[in-house]
Amino acid sequence: MPRTVHAVCSHDCPDSCGILVTIDESGRATQLRGDPNHPVTRGFLCGKVAKYLDRVYSPDRLLYPMRRRPGVPKTMLPHGRESESFERISWDEALDTIANRLASIAREHGPESILPYSYAGTIGQLGYGSMDRRFFHRLGASQLDRTICSETGGQALISVYGRKLGTDTEAFPHAKLILAWAANIHGNNIHLWPFVEEARRNGARLVVLDPYATRTARAADWHIPINPGTDSALALGMMHIIVRDRLFDQDYVSRWTCGFDQLRERIAEYPPDRVSSITGISVADIERLTRDYATTQPAVIRLNYGVQRCDNGGAATRAIAMLPALTGAWKHYGGGLQLSTSGAFKWDSTALQRPDLMLASPLGREARVVNMSILGQALTDLREPAVHALFVYNSNPAAVAPDQASVLRGLARADLFTVVHEQFFTDTADYADIVLPATTFFEHKDIQGAYGHYYVQLSDQAIAPLGESRSNVWLFSQLAQRMGFPEPCFRDSVDDLIAQALRVDDPEHQHPWLAGITAETLHDAGGAQRLRFEDDSKQRFLPFAEGPFDTPTGRIEFYSASLAAQGIDPLPAFVPAPESRHTAASERFPLELLARKADNYMNSTFPNLPGHRQMESAYNGVLELHADDATPRGIADGDFVDVFNDRGSLALRAHVNGSVRPGVVAARLDWNKLSEGGHNVNLLTSQRLNDLAGGPTFYSVLVDVRPAASSHQNRSDLR
Repeated sequence: MPRTVHAVCSHDCPDSCGILVTIDESGRATQLRGDPNHPVTRGFLCGKVAKYLDRVYSPDRLLYPMRRRPGVPKTMLPHGRESESFERISWDEALDTIANRLASIAREHGPESILPYSYAGTIGQLGYGSMDRRFFHRLGASQLDRTICSETGGQALISVYGRKLGTDTEAFPHAKLILAWAANIHGNNIHLWPFVEEARRNGARLVVLDPYATRTARAADWHIPINPGTDSALALGMMHIIVRDRLFDQDYVSRWTCGFDQLRERIAEYPPDRVSSITGISVADIERLTRDYATTQPAVIRLNYGVQRCDNGGAATRAIAMLPALTGAWKHYGGGLQLSTSGAFKWDSTALQRPDLMLASPLGREARVVNMSILGQALTDLREPAVHALFVYNSNPAAVAPDQASVLRGLARADLFTVVHEQFFTDTADYADIVLPATTFFEHKDIQGAYGHYYVQLSDQAIAPLGESRSNVWLFSQLAQRMGFPEPCFRDSVDDLIAQALRVDDPEHQHPWLAGITAETLHDAGGAQRLRFEDDSKQRFLPFAEGPFDTPTGRIEFYSASLAAQGIDPLPAFVPAPESRHTAASERFPLELLARKADNYMNSTFPNLPGHRQMESAYNGVLELHADDATPRGIADGDFVDVFNDRGSLALRAHVNGSVRPGVVAARLDWNKLSEGGHNVNLLTSQRLNDLAGGPTFYSVLVDVRPAASSHQNRSDLR
């Protein structure tokens, strides 16, 4: 008889959907659907994951350990022909090779010459960071500062509120105004959309602030295009009007915030006419937007992480996050702001990751930290301790890391020993010495929170691993034992790790929000349980309705003395990016590039699957630009063009449409090997870091565009 297994989508998405997988008598998954009993998933899946069986059973899956054939150089490989450069080996041979090479490199160059590189290819607690961290801590390898996606925004939110919490997704139907700020809800947060539509049926209005006409913008009541990287100026200008017109909540500000007087002085510098000149939004629209926002309750902002991927991103996130504190929107169910809810899941990360093991490593101390957003620099700077071994899992840096030419030069080093644990031959796997087959979330067990809702979920293993694919937990446990690490923690089972994450063995110290939640209770509840908020008897969690807060002052901090002590402006401000229309650099490269994520891929996951490529076919290899920029350059819709700056030149096809305003162009992330010329949009992005927490500046990029020097022919593997 067929059976049904509860799993959880572990891809990097706020929705963390509960999934019901149907397994037939042979053990094969034959169907999947959204869990109808999950209060956020509500029985449906996004277009990407609805086709997940195509990924699990793809004929291109990596199913066996492989090694580079002798004498084959490290370079990009034609899609589907990777086996010409790699040969199959056994797991024993792979593990022995890796263990011996890492030990040798550690002896010769020091263990910090070994760099792990991972991010959120899975956001399950075990797959994201458990046995892998233990292994690299015990080895003494360099630590990775995982900044590439959300660290700047998260630290900005914490600097204001002390915690990374936000408005409950289930509260959105109560809102009367929803401001989607750089948030393409319909494209990459689809399970919030029904709650938005319910709010609109109840009379709410949806306003979208975005430099690009996204799916969400096209469906909104009002789309306000904004110049890239100017969000801090708009938020400060809105606060200027709110204070000028006394639209702020004086009681809330007085009771629960600090630094209002300093903020008042700062926002005096941002009158509407100045903000209009910076943002490209008319004074009338700035005034109207502000009044609508400040006089409507409940009003909620859905802020996404695009805002923080520019030079001024930390300040922008801080400024936007301050708006609901100024208006008192947090007091109202359905009001406030949602960037991330991940801070509510109080996992015992110390028990999972065991940073204390660094003291038992050959270093006898904490290892150095390498920022993942400057991987190109880390791989090409050969001053000791240079990186001599790179271990990649849960990520595809050859495609997703900035300043791609620098990254690929580093990956191509013949003396760099590179291991890649993957499900497919990605752009990064092309450069590996050893490639190891990884499981999908169907093929292993894990526990997971979310950054878009408040449900803990247990993801059961639905099918046996295909071929010889293995999970992160298994891989790093085996490697630790091959290297002779004696600590018993390297033999912990998956169930042990889940219990440690929940602190089941120490209920007195289990966080109250996780109280009583175990693998058994999750299983009995059908796979998901809501966090145990103390004021949640009616499921009306109000994270910042009243203090005290987890900041140094116990209040919401408009002014941050902690940031001042770090040499960071304690108040948000607008500072033009070095690459923007506001600087002299625009004289050489006058167009601002939006290096966008594709609607039908998950970062660099899914582009190699034919069904997903078909869904994204209108934008594969495309540069979107405005007629005002195309016409003077002699570019017509459909022409091949070169998009370039000092870092490189990218071959794309022009799409002259209304998705961007004059002065802005947009292109989407893809695999290098599936792109014209063998590069994607990250060839044009830089390794320059932003103003808070060392985040990348993917969206502060200047380029120019010209007709292609020669015609390009469509490659068969792009069709």
